[in-house]
Amino acid sequence: MKRIGAHVSAAGGVENAPINAHEIGATAFALFTKNQRQWQSKPLTDESIAQFKQNCAKFGYAPEFILPHDSYLINLGHPERDGLKKSRAAFLDEMQRCEQLGLKLLNFHPGAHLGQISEDECLQVIAESINMALDRTKDAIAVIEATAGQGSHVGYKFEHLRAIIDQIDDPSRVGVCLDTAHIYAGGYELRTQDGFAETFRLFGDIVGFAHLHGMHLNDSKKGLGSRVDRHDSLGHGEIGWPPFAWLMQDERFDEIPLILETPAPEIWSDEIARLKSYAS
Repeated sequence: MKRIGAHVSAAGGVENAPINAHEIGATAFALFTKNQRQWQSKPLTDESIAQFKQNCAKFGYAPEFILPHDSYLINLGHPERDGLKKSRAAFLDEMQRCEQLGLKLLNFHPGAHLGQISEDECLQVIAESINMALDRTKDAIAVIEATAGQGSHVGYKFEHLRAIIDQIDDPSRVGVCLDTAHIYAGGYELRTQDGFAETFRLFGDIVGFAHLHGMHLNDSKKGLGSRVDRHDSLGHGEIGWPPFAWLMQDERFDEIPLILETPAPEIWSDEIARLKSYAS
């Protein structure tokens, strides 16, 4: 079964996110558990935690179909000591918040070298950062998001994701989220059936579908290999609708959260309904 949703608002408290997801017909959802543009936020209250769990149960959202996203400020591959220390502390807090909420996954952008260290060194620092957070948490899975490779961000090659996974002490607690706009901008063809098949053959060979814990379904405003991260509504960008139909008909993408981050929330319910029609 396909679990389709969107990155919904948690304004007013995390307990509102499952309500917002239900209202758009979602069977999965993503959220920020804190303000994504601030380093520090108030701790979750016992009341918010309890209401979040109650609302998830009420609307049928199991933890494995909820894909929280960490703060955009975090850079687990930061080349400078102070920036890295701050990022690692914030990431640990995000992981702990997920565990408080009973969630199993935390999606994050791996990091950027800022032109100060090599890609390989950056990947090593990211793996060290993840290991540190896993050592201080119980069972939450760190889900690395494939990037478009904009600026100095790593993670735009499947080999980058594999390199990080290979350096994790407990591989069962690390996974991957593929963003269709990101991998397309990173150079992986999706628009033709041959390109689609080859892209996911490579992913299976290099990373492995056992590590795929979620996807972000976004069209791309920018072209193949542009390495520019600009989402578009489904069917309105460079990728077009056909690859999303193929994805909906592919059993390899069953039972993981498939999350819209498209730029027009007012049509999320329509996009979700169309995706569901392809899956039926």
